[in-house]
Amino acid sequence: MKTIFVTGGAGFIGSNFIRHISAKYKKIQIINFDKLTYAGLNPKFENLDPKTKYFFIRGDIAVKAQLKKAFLKHKPQYVVNFAAETHVDKSIHGNIRDFVRTNVEGVFNMLELVKESQSVKKFLQVSTDEVYGALPLSGGKKFNEESRLLPNSPYAASKASADMLCRSYFATWRVPVVVSRSSNNYGPFQYPEKLIPYFVSRILQKKQLPLYGDGKNVRDWVYVLDNCRALEICLFNGRSGEIYNVGAGEEKSNLEIAGTLLRHFNLDRSFLSFVNDRPGHDRRYALDSSKIRRELGWRPRHNFEDALASTAAWHASPPNDWLKRVKRASLNQHIKTA
Repeated sequence: MKTIFVTGGAGFIGSNFIRHISAKYKKIQIINFDKLTYAGLNPKFENLDPKTKYFFIRGDIAVKAQLKKAFLKHKPQYVVNFAAETHVDKSIHGNIRDFVRTNVEGVFNMLELVKESQSVKKFLQVSTDEVYGALPLSGGKKFNEESRLLPNSPYAASKASADMLCRSYFATWRVPVVVSRSSNNYGPFQYPEKLIPYFVSRILQKKQLPLYGDGKNVRDWVYVLDNCRALEICLFNGRSGEIYNVGAGEEKSNLEIAGTLLRHFNLDRSFLSFVNDRPGHDRRYALDSSKIRRELGWRPRHNFEDALASTAAWHASPPNDWLKRVKRASLNQHIKTA
C-alpha cells in the first residue's frame, strides 16, 4: 500500500489532489498534514473513497518537531508539499515574514527530513510560474524550465528560494525531489481571495469587479483537476532533480476573465471598475509545457470555457453553502488570534 504524506492538503489544490488520488487508487494511505490557516477547508473529507486510509494531522511545516513526529510515525513513500502562503497582495501589504517562514523554512525542514528518511521514494515540491518573473504582452515568448528565475513579488521570491533549496539538495545529496511549476489554477474549493471566486462573490452581491491598472495583465489558466493529474504523474513518474512546467496554454487577461463571468451571470460591463495597480504587478505569465507532455504524457483535458462556466456555477451555489462557511470560519479565526 502506498503512503502519501500531503502537506497543505486542506487548501485549494491540496484538497482537490487528495480527492483525485483517493478516487483513482484503491489501496492508498493519505496523511494530510495541515496548519489550517484562514484558507484551510474542513479536513474531514467525508466524500473520500471508503477504501482510502486517510489521517489528518494538524501541524506547521515550519515547526520541524511536529513534522518529524508525523514522518517517523507514518514512514511515507511519497511526499507532496502544497503548504504555502500564496496570496501575492498579502506578501506586499501584509507580513512578509510569514511567507519566508512557511515557503522557505518549511521547505527546508521537509528537505531535511526527506534526506534523513529511509522510506521516501519521491518528494514533490509544488511551485508556481511566478518564480520566472514577467513576460511582455506581445511576442509570444513562453517560460520553459531553463528560463532564469526573476521573481518580482515577495511571494514569488519565497517560492523561488524554495525551488533553489530543492535543486541544491538533489545536486548535493541526491534527495529525490521533483519541482512542478503550474500556471494559475481555478476550480471548486478555491478560497475567495483569488480572482475567479472573488469576482463570483462580488457578482452575487451585485458589486463592481475591481481590476488593477488597465486589467490587461495576462495569466495562463489551468483547471485544478488537470493540474492534479500532472502532479500525480510528476510524483510517481517524474525524474528526480527535474522541473516540470504545467500550463494549459489558456492565456487570458484579467479583463477577459471579468467579462466572461459578467456574461455568465447576465451582467454588463458597467460592473467593471479600474483601480490603482499594485506594486511589482507582472504583466504576463505563459508556460511552455512541452517537457511534461513529451516526457510524462500529460495533456490538459478540460476546455477552458466549459470549465470556467462550471467553476462559476460551483462558486455561485457550492455544496452546503461552502462560500459562506469558509468566510465565517476565516472571520472567527481572525477574531480568535487578534
